[in-house]
Amino acid sequence: MNPINQSILSKSILSKSILNKIKIPTALILSTAGLLCGINPASAQRNTPTCQAPRTGEYLLLVVSPTKDNQTQLKRVLPTKIETNTCKYLNDTVTRIGGFKKIDDANRWARYIKDSAGLSAIITTRPTGTPTPSQAGTQATTVSYKPRRLGSGYAVLVDYYNRPQLASDVRRAVKGDVGFVSYGRRPYLLATYTSNQKEAYQTLEELSKRGFFAIIVDSQKVMLLRSVVNLPN
Repeated sequence: MNPINQSILSKSILSKSILNKIKIPTALILSTAGLLCGINPASAQRNTPTCQAPRTGEYLLLVVSPTKDNQTQLKRVLPTKIETNTCKYLNDTVTRIGGFKKIDDANRWARYIKDSAGLSAIITTRPTGTPTPSQAGTQATTVSYKPRRLGSGYAVLVDYYNRPQLASDVRRAVKGDVGFVSYGRRPYLLATYTSNQKEAYQTLEELSKRGFFAIIVDSQKVMLLRSVVNLPN
């Protein structure tokens, strides 16, 4: 046999012997093949659509469900007649459940999902009015900078759309101090932090009537950045 061919044959036999000893898992081979074919599992999450806003008068339940296991578990505990869809809210992948006409109904389902599947939910609704604008040029200053995570309870947050002057409007609406927090890697005004469920819902409804985009979230997932936002007179 030609020495070159003999050398190639020897290397081939040696390579097969090594592969047999290593026993590469089939899953790894398939995964590698998928990558070679241009399949990118992360692209599915990047292509997740943004959640559709609630209709006027509708309360929306957004169940935080970032993994396939979370989504499967949620489907197991929900009746088949309930329509759901997976979407992006802020930086979270959530399951959107709409159609609630009363906040109490949305809350009952949020509690049921928490107890049955161990998943947290966000409750929100569509603003029905327009916030009364503050005086032009008003700027908010913040004090008491002691970042800390809130304890158990309910936090009512307001998206201020990078307009700090809205803090004075929120303060008038809730008749109390307004804080500054971070939730889902985004800043919000803290309208209310309470263990009283009814109080939280009443605050959400009042803010929505006045045209603010407000949400109720699990307060333990909220980072308090400023306890009070001070506004110059």
